[in-house]
Amino acid sequence: MRMRLAAGITLCTLMFLLSSPCEAKLVSDPLEPREIRITAQASNAAPLLITINKGERVRLLLDSGAKDMRFSILDLHIEQQVSAGQTKTLEMTPELEGRFPFSFSALGENSVAGELIVSGNPAERASNMKVTFDRDAPGIVIVEAGAERIRINTATKTIERLTDAPLAATQQTPKEQAQPQLTKQRESSKAYEPYDYRVVNIPTPKRVRRHSLNMVFTHRFQEPITAFENEPRDEHIARISKDLFGLDSFAVSSFGLTFGITDRLYANVYRSPLCQQGLCKTIELGLGYHLLDEAGKSPIALSAYASVEGDHNFTERYTWNFQTMLARSVTRYVNVFFSPAVHVNSNGGDRFKEFLRTQPLAAKLRLGRHSGSFGFGVNAQVRPTTSLLFEYTPRVGFQMGQIVADFNDATGQLLGFRNKSEAEIGFGIEKRIGRHVFSLTFANTQTTTTARYNSSNLALPPSKFTIGFNLFRRLL
Repeated sequence: MRMRLAAGITLCTLMFLLSSPCEAKLVSDPLEPREIRITAQASNAAPLLITINKGERVRLLLDSGAKDMRFSILDLHIEQQVSAGQTKTLEMTPELEGRFPFSFSALGENSVAGELIVSGNPAERASNMKVTFDRDAPGIVIVEAGAERIRINTATKTIERLTDAPLAATQQTPKEQAQPQLTKQRESSKAYEPYDYRVVNIPTPKRVRRHSLNMVFTHRFQEPITAFENEPRDEHIARISKDLFGLDSFAVSSFGLTFGITDRLYANVYRSPLCQQGLCKTIELGLGYHLLDEAGKSPIALSAYASVEGDHNFTERYTWNFQTMLARSVTRYVNVFFSPAVHVNSNGGDRFKEFLRTQPLAAKLRLGRHSGSFGFGVNAQVRPTTSLLFEYTPRVGFQMGQIVADFNDATGQLLGFRNKSEAEIGFGIEKRIGRHVFSLTFANTQTTTTARYNSSNLALPPSKFTIGFNLFRRLL
């Protein structure tokens, strides 16, 4: 009897090893990744189930067929846009085991889905193999190894792979059921998106992921890196040696957080410590909604945003903003942006000339109360994770800048006041690595809140720029 039982177990183990699903193939070059093609079909993806080993280098060949689709493995923070008729390549080396659903989705259509199973390598599965017998059904053996469960009927000599979640759950202990089945993998540096949430200052319609917490940090120096107009050469050299291209000048460091409430709705809070005439210590609170992705029948990506800004830590002088962000890929490597906005009460109470109330001639200066802006931007990839940036933001209505006095050159008499202002312009270089994005920027303004970034508060012309940077980090 014992010999018969031992022979049965040996037969079961041998049949399991011979019938195990597709594993890593032995190749002449062990450094070459295994290639797996995933194709989006009418109602599902092919293959529906992919099994790979932990630590195995895999190259996924993504084929969306005749439609523009987005491939995603949300639990691994992987998203890749795949154009119609093209094959995108995605390399990965998973280090954690688990079952990870993947999907192809097109705008306005149901997504097709499958599952990626990451299991231990063959040696680990052999050492961790678990064999159990079904007491209610003699001759039935359940073999478990990693993420695989095999049911073997020794009487009929048949093998059945158990993949149904309800059946797997019945085999778990209460302690095992309480544990999560999916383990999130650290975001790979190769999982990147074509652009960040800002060009330099203007926002983009990049989607905020559900339940993600994102941080943005902006830093802007005050002194320009080039000479002032009509500045003698000796003074210019002295200025460079003193301020080192503006790096020793006063700087404004602003900080914000964005949280994805759903896959489309997100909330934003942002604070700028900049304090000068008309604005000081501004806090901005806003809500955004992602409407469209550039996929399927939609030729653009589109988001809408509304916010309110309050000075002196959101206690007075409020401005309301209503903004739309659009993006379109011109080529595979270039994305263009258009971000029109309306800023209500951006100069409420003529607050930008309050300090001139004692001057009768100041009443003749009309600054306006509301403003509108039209942000244009370009992101051009020069490497897969590196881009060159450029933006330009003309305005209508109120234009923030500086108020300067005009005097009669002969008599020195005060003739009046005028608003010296310039449209915002900026450029830079951006580097994206996984959850991080860093941009070295050059702009003619220190202001970065929605109501203010479209004006040069320094009143610098387009030929004068200050150094700064943007830092983005996904915290969750």
